[in-house]
Parts: sequence; structure tokens; C-alpha cells
Amino acid sequence: MDKPAPPFAVVETGFAGLRLLQPRAFEDLRGHLVKTFHAGFFKELVSSFEPREEFYSVSAKNVLRGMHFQSPPAAHAKLAYCLGGRVLDVALDLRRAQPTFGQCYSRELSAANREMLFMPAGFAHGFLALKDQSLMVYKTDVVQTPDCEQGVAWDSFGFPWPVVTPVMSERDRRLPRWSDFRSPF
Repeated sequence: MDKPAPPFAVVETGFAGLRLLQPRAFEDLRGHLVKTFHAGFFKELVSSFEPREEFYSVSAKNVLRGMHFQSPPAAHAKLAYCLGGRVLDVALDLRRAQPTFGQCYSRELSAANREMLFMPAGFAHGFLALKDQSLMVYKTDVVQTPDCEQGVAWDSFGFPWPVVTPVMSERDRRLPRWSDFRSPF
């Protein structure tokens, strides 16, 4: 018997452990069905990603959320995808031992392209909503730990955001600049 096709195509990003996933969609006259998680597949892909929490956010156009992460001992891996609208998703490598330290990977995620971004621990994550009512979902393998929540200022690490004055939380406006940041990874 033939082995079934994997539920996701995996696209390497040039960053160790950071992967773009393209799930297969099953479509018919009713619409489509997309598998967003499969434990066996993730065990093969990253050896240990067991989601402990799931969040979603709905954002208006030009809302920027980020750049967030949790520091050790509560550092988490994250799986992010967009179920409605479009976002510019950005992952910043905070792992000092990696050749990609301080570099970004970005990708437009949307309901139309159904792509997902898997980020191992050691990445700051953020996104800019490109359309009203952009719905982002993220699964993490460690529960939210307020004492370990950190971030980096959105405009301090050289990423060319396509917005000058995004809509942001006051907390995100006060995040430290990259030049003042000392990575715990």
C-alpha cells in the first residue's frame, strides 16, 4: 500500500528550524478543508512540538503586533497562520550562535495562501495586518508566562516595514531597541 502524502509541504527558509509549511487543501463543491496540525508530522519535523496553548487575534489594517517572544525558562516554539485577511509576518532570529542572528524572515500569510510559519524557540515574532479583520492564529508549546514575556522594538532592527506609523499597543511602543537588546538565547 502506498504511503499517504504528507499533510504539509515544507519549505526551508535558510534559518535553522524556521520552516514555512504549506498544508494540503481538500476542495470540493462545498468549499475546502485544511489540516492545521498533525502530531506525528510535527514529531518528525521538529522532534518535539506539543502545543500547550492557542491564541487568535483580529486586527484592523495597519495594526502591528510584535516583536514578541518568551525568554528561558519559558521560551516557546510557535506555529502561526492567518485564517482571514492578510498579514506581513516577520520572525527575527535572536539565537546568538546562529549565522542568521539578527536577521529576519518575512512572508505574507493569508487565508488565500493558507501558509503557516513554524518558529522554534529563539525567534521574536510580529506581524502587520495588511487588510481589515485579519485573523491570526498561533499555537505555542509553552503556556504564556508573563514574567518571561519580552520583545524588541518593531522599527529598530532594520526590517523594511511598509508602514510609517502603525497602530500599536502602548506596551509594544515601549519595547527595547535592538541596539540596547541583549538576547537570552
